This record gives sequence, C-alpha cells and structure tokens, in this order.
Amino acid sequence: MSVAGELRAPATLAEATVLQSAVLEDLRSAVNHNRWLLALSEPWLGDDPLEIGSGLGEAAAIWAADGRKMTASEADPGRLVRLRERFDGHPTVRVRELTVPIRESADHSAVIALNVLEHIEDDVAALRDFARLVRPGGRIVLIVPAFEQAMSNFDRKIGHFRRYRVPTMTATLRRAGLRPVKVTYVNSIGLLGWMLLVKALNGEPREGLPLKIYDRWCVPVLRRVEGRIRVPFGQSVFAVAETPAE
Repeated sequence: MSVAGELRAPATLAEATVLQSAVLEDLRSAVNHNRWLLALSEPWLGDDPLEIGSGLGEAAAIWAADGRKMTASEADPGRLVRLRERFDGHPTVRVRELTVPIRESADHSAVIALNVLEHIEDDVAALRDFARLVRPGGRIVLIVPAFEQAMSNFDRKIGHFRRYRVPTMTATLRRAGLRPVKVTYVNSIGLLGWMLLVKALNGEPREGLPLKIYDRWCVPVLRRVEGRIRVPFGQSVFAVAETPAE
C-alpha cells in the first residue's frame, strides 16, 4: 500500500482499461467542455483525419457530421466492438483496430489523439509513428493533461506516465521531427479544480452536481475568455504540429 501523498506507479493497460471506460461514460455529460475541445481541434483536421483512441466515438461522430471522411480507431477490444456497432453502415466513418507501436504508413490529412499520448511510455516514438500515418505537411493534433504538479494517484490509476507543460510539449514534438504550429494551455480554472478535488483530496472525476455546474456555467465563459487571451496555465495542453513537407 502506498503512503498517503505518494504516487503509485502507472497502472498496466489491463488495470487501466476498466477505469478508462467508466470515466469515458461519466464524462459524456460534460457536453460544453467536450465540444470546446472538439471545436479547437476541428479546423486542423483536413479532409481525411485518423483519430487514435476513439473511445466511444463521440468525437468522430461530431467531426463526421458535415460529411467529412474519417477513420476512428481503438486498441481496446471492448471499445472497438462498440465503435463498430455505432458506425456500422455509416457513409463516411471507417472503424479499425490500431495499437501503438504502429508499424505502417498511410496518407491521412491529420492524426488526432485526445488524451492518449500521456498513456504511452515512449511518447517521442509514438509521435514518430503518428507522423508516418499522415501525408507530407500533414498535421498531428493533440490534447494532453497539463502540469506535472497536478499528477495524482488517479492519473496513475488510469495509466498516465506524465503530464506536460507548453515548453515540454514543444520540445517533445521537435524531438519527434515535427514542427510545432500551436501549443497552448486550455481550461485554466479546470486545473485549479483538479488540483483541489483530484490531487489534494484524492478524488476522481465523475458524473455529479459539481461537474454539471462547472460545465453549464463556467465552461462557456472560459471558452470565450481563452479564445481572446493566451492563459499561462490550464488543465490541458492543446498542440498542433506539422510533418515535413517533403
């Protein structure tokens, strides 16, 4: 048993999968927060993006709503089954199994990974794998948790190896041979809530009244404010990078 305040080692993939699925289910109700992150990502996706770790397919469904061709992928067998059921017969969404490390190349317009990279021990190698899946000049679009100081036992239980800051994310992208285009913090107030409720009080992000209040009243204001000014901290880092043009 770990001593109070001491961080446990990251969970194995098998250990983390059940908790990840439960959190995905619970956080579906955070509609404003989720749509904020998807709106940030959407302009960078191009005409044929591939999503790594599509979960229950919420993002893919929204991005494909205007007829965009896209590929949703999953490594977890249970979530893969649900993805295939959800998009069975869909005119523009293809579903496939994809596990990191990836040993193939493709010609997608972008690879997008929302809260995925922190689960991968060798993040630089994973980014190089992602880059082989896009065409020359294609984009890698990422959202990752921010600030190592916010690393909690919940992070470890769900399989996180690290959290990022803007400088560390920028350096990681460059080490992978990518050109950073946009790297910024998102959801400033969310970080403070995480530090209190999850880090200090050893809680877990779950469905409930605090989440509903935050999503209904705080997120729309934050989205407007952070759309106008660059904030110095946040719950997440949003990053866009490009592969070499040749």
